[in-house]
Order: sequence, then structure tokens, then C-alpha cells
Amino acid sequence: MAPPRILIVEDDPAIAAFVQTALEREGFAAEVVQRGETALERAEATPPDLILLDLMLPGLDGLQVCQAIRRRAAYIPVIMLTAKDDDVDKIVGLEIGADDYITKPFKTRELIARVRAILRLIHRSAESASRCLRFGALEVNLDGRTVTREGQLIGLTPKEFDLLALLASNPGRVFGRDTLLDKV
Repeated sequence: MAPPRILIVEDDPAIAAFVQTALEREGFAAEVVQRGETALERAEATPPDLILLDLMLPGLDGLQVCQAIRRRAAYIPVIMLTAKDDDVDKIVGLEIGADDYITKPFKTRELIARVRAILRLIHRSAESASRCLRFGALEVNLDGRTVTREGQLIGLTPKEFDLLALLASNPGRVFGRDTLLDKV
């Protein structure tokens, strides 16, 4: 499996190199860009698994980049990594779409831990989303054992749910009566 790809958007070469080295040492694939416009181009061409985003960039600033990322690729997690440590800056950053906010100077271990935590959360969300089967307006949640149609909960007995889950998990497959009795 390929290592998670991290896009580092940082105009300070020393900080960018330090963060890139730290991430690569931990097994991540890290790429550095120094301008907001370049970050948007890279994120669109080959979406990274996560973006580390400085706020103070030449050209498009980090807030503008974050807003554009949310419009174009809302699923890419963004961690703002910036010297702006005022509470208002943090609140604005989080409210426009950042998933986390780390101020400089930062501890390397904390940065790595936060990157891993967000990637873990994204991975779990993707797993649970794959455990929901959708057929038009009908949604079968295999983990929660619930069925909804157009957002309305449909009450099913446990056997009815098991039967529906089996059929929904195997679209187009025909089951004989004996097989259904064995599996449900």
C-alpha cells in the first residue's frame, strides 16, 4: 500500500524542509509547494491525503486556499500550520474549513500525531461509509442495522433486516429458498 501523501504549502524553505523530512522519516510521502496557486493546481491534479497549509503565503493566502479546497475537494483534510496564534485567527481558520490548527513554533511529535489522528479519522469515515449500501432513496446501514428511505427510518424485524442486507450486499444475484434460510 502506498504511503499517505501530504502536501506541504509553506513559503519558508527551512520550515518546509524540516516538516518534509519529519514526515518522510515517519513513512509519509511529502511534497512541498511555496505558493497558494500551486497548491490548488497540485491538489486538483493529484489530490493528496492531507494538506499542511501556512496562512501567510505569497499570492493566494492560506485562507483563500482553504476556501478553494473546500469548494473543489471538500474531502481533503487541511491542517493549518502557521505563526498566527491569535484566537480570532484560529477561529476563522477552523470556521472556513480547516480540520485542525497548529501554531508555530510546534513540536514535531505533536504535528505527526495530529496528522495521523486526522488520517485515522478519515480512514474510519471511509470504512463506515462503505458499510452503508444505497439504492436510490433507500439506505441500508449494515453497522447500525437501520434502513431509511428518503431520510425516514423504516422499522424492520431482525430477520427482515438480515434478508434485506443479504440481498442488498449481492445485487443481481439470485438465491434459492434453502440458501436464504441458511444465510438468514
